[in-house]
Amino acid sequence: DSPIRSMRVTSRTSVGGIYTVLQTKAKITSDEWGENYFLMGPYLEQNVRTQVELIDPPHPAVRRTIDSMNAKGCKVYFGRWLIEGGPYVVLLDVGATAWSLDRWKTELWESCAIGVPWYDREANDAVLFGFLAAWFLGEFVAQCEEKPFVIGHFHEWLAGVGLILCRTRKLPVATIFTTHATLLGRYLCAGSVDFYNNLHAIYHRYCMERAAVHCTHVFTTVSQITAVEAEHLLKRKPGEGLGKFSAMHEFQNLHAQSKAHIQEFVRGHFYGHLDFNLDKTLFFFIAGRYEFSNKGADIFLEALARLNYLLRVNGSQVTVVTFFIMPARTNNFNVESLKGQAVRKQLWDTANAVKEKFGKKLYESLLVGNLPDMNKMLDKEDFTMMKRAIFATQRHSFPPVCTHNMLDDSTDPVLNTIRRLGLFNSSADRVKVIFHPEFLSSTSPLLPVDYEEFVRGCHLGVFPSYYEPWGYTPAECTVMGIPSISTNLSGFGCFMEEHIADPSAYGIYILDRRFRALDDSCTQLTSFLYSFCQQSRRQRIIQRNRTERLSDLLDWKYLGRYYMSARHLALAKAFPDNFTYEPPEETAAQGFRYPRPASVPPSPSISRHSSPHHSETEEDDERYDEEEEAEKDRRNIKPPAMTGPVPEWRKPPKKGSSEASTSSNASNASTPTMPSSPSDPSSPNNSIIEERN
Repeated sequence: DSPIRSMRVTSRTSVGGIYTVLQTKAKITSDEWGENYFLMGPYLEQNVRTQVELIDPPHPAVRRTIDSMNAKGCKVYFGRWLIEGGPYVVLLDVGATAWSLDRWKTELWESCAIGVPWYDREANDAVLFGFLAAWFLGEFVAQCEEKPFVIGHFHEWLAGVGLILCRTRKLPVATIFTTHATLLGRYLCAGSVDFYNNLHAIYHRYCMERAAVHCTHVFTTVSQITAVEAEHLLKRKPGEGLGKFSAMHEFQNLHAQSKAHIQEFVRGHFYGHLDFNLDKTLFFFIAGRYEFSNKGADIFLEALARLNYLLRVNGSQVTVVTFFIMPARTNNFNVESLKGQAVRKQLWDTANAVKEKFGKKLYESLLVGNLPDMNKMLDKEDFTMMKRAIFATQRHSFPPVCTHNMLDDSTDPVLNTIRRLGLFNSSADRVKVIFHPEFLSSTSPLLPVDYEEFVRGCHLGVFPSYYEPWGYTPAECTVMGIPSISTNLSGFGCFMEEHIADPSAYGIYILDRRFRALDDSCTQLTSFLYSFCQQSRRQRIIQRNRTERLSDLLDWKYLGRYYMSARHLALAKAFPDNFTYEPPEETAAQGFRYPRPASVPPSPSISRHSSPHHSETEEDDERYDEEEEAEKDRRNIKPPAMTGPVPEWRKPPKKGSSEASTSSNASNASTPTMPSSPSDPSSPNNSIIEERN
C-alpha cells in the first residue's frame, strides 16, 4: 500500500499558543505516524540556529522535491526540530521568493477573488508561504513513485492560503484547518480598536480565513466556545481539538524552591518597606499578551483594590504580592528596581562577612575549651559595617510599581488604573502590585527566573479573560499543580466545567463573565481571591495536590484522540475510494468527569505531608490521607466508554467481496484504540501500522 504522510503547516514563529500546541503534541503525533510525520513552517535563521538540526532528507521523494524547488529559485531546508519526539521539519524561506509575490497575488485574485493590499506585510508573507507550501505538497505527490495518501493540517489564517490552493489546484491532499481564534473575534473583543473604520485593514484576512474554513475537508477549533464563535462568524460548524503539556513530578518541592527565588526578588524590591511577613505572603500573577480588557487586567485590578480593602478592614496578616507579566514598550530597567536588588545583595554580603568573623572567633574559643564571651564576639568594626548596611536600606519613597521605564507611562492602561485605584505599595496596603512589562528570562539582572520556574513559585494564577479561545496559561498552571482562576468565556474554563463536578475544589475557579454584569463578575472575582487568602497553608497544599491530579485530563495521550479522529475523517473525505470513517454516537456525557472530592478542605493535621514542613497552626478535627483521596478520584472518574464508541476508519472492501464478517476482515481494518483512561494510554493497534505501511 502507498504510505500515508501527515504534514502539519503553520506560519507562526516560536511564540504563543499555536507554537505551544505543535511543540507539546509533536511527541504523541510522532509516535503515531513515525517517519511519515513532517512539520512545515517559515525559515527564520535565528530560530533555526538554536532549535533545528539541518540534515539531508532520508526520504527519496522528499529529497527530490526539495532539489526540484531549489533548482527553480526557492530556498527549502530540511531538518529535525530539537524537541521531544524530534519530528522532521520542512522550512520555507519566504523572502527568497518575494519576486513571485505579484504573480501569485494575481493568481489568488483570479482563482478566489481575494485581493491582498501591498501595505499588509503579514498578509503578503502569508501569500508567499501558502504558495510555497502548496508547491511543495504538489511537487511531493508528483515525485512519489506510488500514489501517497497525504494529510495536510493547516493552522490559522496565515497558513490558509496553502490549503485554498490545495483545493483549487485539486491536489490529492486530505486537508484539516484549525483556528485558534477567529480574526473577527479578536478584533470585536479588543475594546480600544475602532472596528468599523479599520474593517478595510482586515477584510482580506477574513476572506483568506473564511475561504480556508469552507475549502477544508475537516474544520476544527481549540475549544467548544471557539466552535460557537466560528459557527457564527465563519459560517461553518467545526469539530474540536485541544492542547496540553506534560506534568512534572515532585511539584510541591519545586514550588518551594521556586517560591524562594521570588521571595529574594521581593526582599530587594521592597527594601526599606519590608514590613510584612514573607511566610504569610501569597504570590498571584497574570501573564500573556498586553490586551488590557481581553486578558481581564481591568477587572483583576479592580478586584485587587477591593481585596486590599477587605484584608485591611478585617485585620488580616496575609499580604498579597501580585505580578503583571505583560510585555509593553520600555527603554530599560527602572533604576530604583535595580538599586533594590543591589541593596539586597549588599546586605547579604555584609551578613556573610559578619557571620564568617563570628564563626572564626567562636571556633577559636571552643578550641581552648572556653565558652565564648558574647560581648567580645562582635567588635566595633562589625557594628559599623552593619550600621552602614542598615543606612543603605533607608527609603523615602514607596517601592516602584513598574520595574521598567515605560515609553507611554502617561497613557498606559495598567499604570493609569493603578493610579486611579491608589495601589501604590504603601505600608498600609495588604495588596502589593508589581508590573513587569517584559517576558521573564533566567538571564535577567532583575528577576532571574524563566517563566516555568516563576509559575511554579506562585500560589495562584489569575486569568479573568473576556476573550480566550483556549487559555494555555491556566493549563500550564494546572499541570504544575498551581491553582488558577479562569472564566466561562475561555475554552479552558468551559472544558474544566464540563469535566469536573466541582472545579473550585480542585483549584480551578471559574469566573462567570458570560451571564453576569461586569460589576457582578468583579465581585465574584474578589470573593475568589479573598477566600483563597483565608486558606491555611495546609489547605493550599491539599488543593495543589488536587490541581496536579488534573494534569492527566490535559495529557495529549487523552486529548490527541480529537486530532486522530480529524485526520481519519479527512482521509475518508479526500479518498472515499480508499478509506471510510464511522463517527461515534452522540452521548450526553463527553470525556472524563472528576467528582467532588470526598474531603473538601477543612484543615486536617493528620496527613501524609507533601512538603518538608508541617503547619503547626492547623486544627485536629479531621483525618486526611492524600494518596487515599487520589485513589478515590481515580476510581470515580467516568471511563471513556461513556463517551461513545471510538471512531473507526478502514479501507472499504474490494468489489465483489463481502462485508458480512467483520472479524474475518480484521487484517484490513484500521481501528485505533483510544486510551482507556487519561493515565492508562494504549497505542494504536497493529492494523493502523499495516494501513500506514
